[in-house]
Amino acid sequence: MILRSHTCHFRYTLANSAKVANHRFSGAVTTHNDHIQGPVNSFHSCDFQDFTTHPGNNQLNCFTDLNLLAEFHQHGFLHRPHIVNRIISTCSKFGSYSVGIQMHTHVIKMGFGSNIYISSALVDMYCKCGTVVSAHHLFDEIPERNAVTWNSLISGYLETLCPGTAMYLFTEMLRFGIFLTPYSISAALVGCAQLEDCWLGAQVHALGLKFGFEFNVVVGTGLIDMYAKCLDIEASRSVFDRMVCKNVLSWTSMITGYAQNKLSLEAMTLFRDMLRVGIEANYVTYNSLLRSFCCPDDLDHCREIHCRIVQEGFESNIFVSVTLVTVYSECSCSLEEFYRVCSTITLWDQISWNAVIAGFSNLGSGEEALTCFSKMRQAGISVDIFTYASVLKSIGIISALEVGKQIHSLVTKGGHASNICVRNGLVSMFARCGNLSYAKKVFTLMDEHDVISWNSLLSGYSHHGYAEEAIRMFEEMMTTGVKPNLTTFLIVLSACSHCGRVDKGLEYFQLMKDDDSLPPPNLEHYASIVDLYGRAGHLQEAEAFIDNMPIQPGPSMFKSLLGACQVHGDKEIAVRSARRLVELCPSDPATYVVLSNILACEGSWNDAAGIRKIMCDRQVRKNPGYSWI
Repeated sequence: MILRSHTCHFRYTLANSAKVANHRFSGAVTTHNDHIQGPVNSFHSCDFQDFTTHPGNNQLNCFTDLNLLAEFHQHGFLHRPHIVNRIISTCSKFGSYSVGIQMHTHVIKMGFGSNIYISSALVDMYCKCGTVVSAHHLFDEIPERNAVTWNSLISGYLETLCPGTAMYLFTEMLRFGIFLTPYSISAALVGCAQLEDCWLGAQVHALGLKFGFEFNVVVGTGLIDMYAKCLDIEASRSVFDRMVCKNVLSWTSMITGYAQNKLSLEAMTLFRDMLRVGIEANYVTYNSLLRSFCCPDDLDHCREIHCRIVQEGFESNIFVSVTLVTVYSECSCSLEEFYRVCSTITLWDQISWNAVIAGFSNLGSGEEALTCFSKMRQAGISVDIFTYASVLKSIGIISALEVGKQIHSLVTKGGHASNICVRNGLVSMFARCGNLSYAKKVFTLMDEHDVISWNSLLSGYSHHGYAEEAIRMFEEMMTTGVKPNLTTFLIVLSACSHCGRVDKGLEYFQLMKDDDSLPPPNLEHYASIVDLYGRAGHLQEAEAFIDNMPIQPGPSMFKSLLGACQVHGDKEIAVRSARRLVELCPSDPATYVVLSNILACEGSWNDAAGIRKIMCDRQVRKNPGYSWI
């Protein structure tokens, strides 16, 4: 609520500040150009002969060596402002905070504090080293600030995820009449993206157009990224299509936008267009494209891009290799294929181990995930909340309750017990293992609950046969202000189905349909209603519900209805359901077997034998059953 009120304030202030900036725009253009040329000419006019002959000066990070700085000082190099400026900039690049402080002391001693370029470099150095508060103190002391000074401080707050302060500084920059650069607009767009305020971003977009940045590639790329992160992918694509000059960053930003919105086909199409116009993809492009693949249908695309990655030599890149591990597991590849992808990882750090553990967990191989977790700890790699979240999921898959209790102890010792993601994982793990008392205890001790917390507990009650308790907990959830999502409704509909509460199930289904903030119900929700009717013996209502659905029915609905027909002995509906199910899944042996059994129970032995014969003629065989134990 506070964030939104700040955003509304920014909108008002931005509109007023823009008036000041627009009023001074014409006169500022000439001043700005002169202002930019000043340090460049000064920089190149300096005599670097003595400076560049020093051993090792071809390496930028040599400036961050304190002993070398002392030698520079002895030879008088640090009396030159342009060299001081360059050393401070290098400290920013390499995050050399201690050397940066030494240089700040030298700047004060030499009286360079009034030099705007050195002061701006110091602000940037403090921001890049993560001490944005010190940067702001220094910023307040600078008598004269230019666009670079403002941009550095704004970027510093964005790096520390303080978009509210960054946007306040942007409006102040406008109010003081500072001439905006493309990087000013780009930074403001990042702030809008972090705030997820598309309306505010549109104002900054308009401001950029007024300042003549319509065709600037930096601003255009920032707009693509902002609109995509604000979930307005159409506006993002519109900006991309209007850009006259596109570089690899522009193409990558648009692909990233599609990836963030899980639009893999659009991302692949754009990637092919990128190659067609002669733009070479870099590892960031491939990393973003891979992240658009998130389901089994994307596995072939994932393999295709993997081949290109190998051809272009990016497979050894640590970022790409870790993303490949994640994506292959999300696309439900085979364990053999997953092992091969894991073998390409060259650096086994925390991120790599987390990706592999999460991958085995996604593929349902809980034992392998726990083995990797053990190896990770033996290697001395520290674990974090993401590690524990994946491990707890793995434990729930294999129902290893005793191991789960040990991990719970590790979580507490490691100081991660207060994290809501870890707590949700604990609730889910104990619920999956059947220890609902532990799950409820962890849930009760949580300081706050989100929709995942409630879903984890509701799922446990519903899965283990406590349907009435699940319904009661759902009613309690509705009074807490936590908004249920589609998963919540799916859980509670399943609970209503198992305890025969047809009235409640239909009430919740209608409640979900009437909620405009939720996406429309999907096939799983409609299948739950068919199951609800079927278990209660309302087979005609179930069939009518399928016939009147607004979406195309799937196999799960007819399987549910066919199973209900077997329980309640309705031959006519069973035959109709089986006929439609065979059209959708002609190779599914369960349909033939269930229909044959229904006909046999009704005494129609010849018809049952006929179904078995059709099954043999089509070479459809029943899969043999096996025990999990």
